[in-house]
Amino acid sequence: MSEPAHSDYPMLLQAIKERIRSAQYAALKAVNRELISLYWDIGRMIVERLAVGTWGGSIVETLARDLQADLVGISGFSATNLWRMKRFYELYTQQEQLALLVREVSWSHNVVVMERCRDMLEREFYLRMARKFGWTKSILILQIENQTYQKTLLNQTNFEQTLPDHIHQQAKLTVKDEYTFDFLELADEHTERQLEQALLANVESFLREMGGAFTLVGSQYRLEVGDKEYFIDLLLFHRRLKCLVALELKIGEFLPEYVGKMQFYLALLDDKARIAGESPSIGIILCKDKDKTIVEYALKESNKPIGVATYHIVTSPPAALQGELPSPEQIAKLLAGIE
Repeated sequence: MSEPAHSDYPMLLQAIKERIRSAQYAALKAVNRELISLYWDIGRMIVERLAVGTWGGSIVETLARDLQADLVGISGFSATNLWRMKRFYELYTQQEQLALLVREVSWSHNVVVMERCRDMLEREFYLRMARKFGWTKSILILQIENQTYQKTLLNQTNFEQTLPDHIHQQAKLTVKDEYTFDFLELADEHTERQLEQALLANVESFLREMGGAFTLVGSQYRLEVGDKEYFIDLLLFHRRLKCLVALELKIGEFLPEYVGKMQFYLALLDDKARIAGESPSIGIILCKDKDKTIVEYALKESNKPIGVATYHIVTSPPAALQGELPSPEQIAKLLAGIE
């Protein structure tokens, strides 16, 4: 077979392949939406029949038995799943916004969120994040177990004062209050260099824990001023915010002077590395421990967007964070930034 004569053939091939993938993805989404709509309607019909009063709960078991007998080879209609459909409809029928959102993720994702989350705002957070970042079911479960919702809402940043209005809410969702690096094999006592090398050796897990929208630019990223050199521990890029993110690793407790150093790095990045069209660079100071009051004062007068978080290399017991969350109105406003 002869080679295509035109030099632009590879571009044509790539364009067609991308269109095929796009069509396949659209088809899968359409199938998923139809399946969720089916389960919604089944849940609605069960709720309506049970509301009549002459129907008992045993009707669900009867339905499951007869459906499985008549629809041989088609799964998904066990009694357990039918009860889930009923609860699914009851949970979201009065939640117009979420009734649309649940159709954007798989049924298995919906079941995890429905059964593991405590309230509607928490469910909305995980549904939006799963859709936005393409979390698998196992990653979604891990994020819920690690209390990502609470740790994101309780983060400490000054983004509202230092970033443009159109991105500061999205930026706030990029920083957790605490990160869990339980994929690292490090002793309790380790150096900053050992922590950095371990993160780089597990870069996929590291970036996933950071939130899913980051790419790694480099480690010990070199910046030069006059005849002096400075090095940022890890430099990331946030694909949705379109900004550089400087990450400084500290194996001890947060100290206020770390903010001044990060401000210096961000000024250099904005001047020497940031390109046209990118948002202002962001800094994350990652420490083993922090005093929230000290962090609050340290960030108060900073003119650069900085967040301060802690990390653990083993999964820590769940903290009682629910009572510390912002008001429902504040949470709803923040969730609106997750597109």
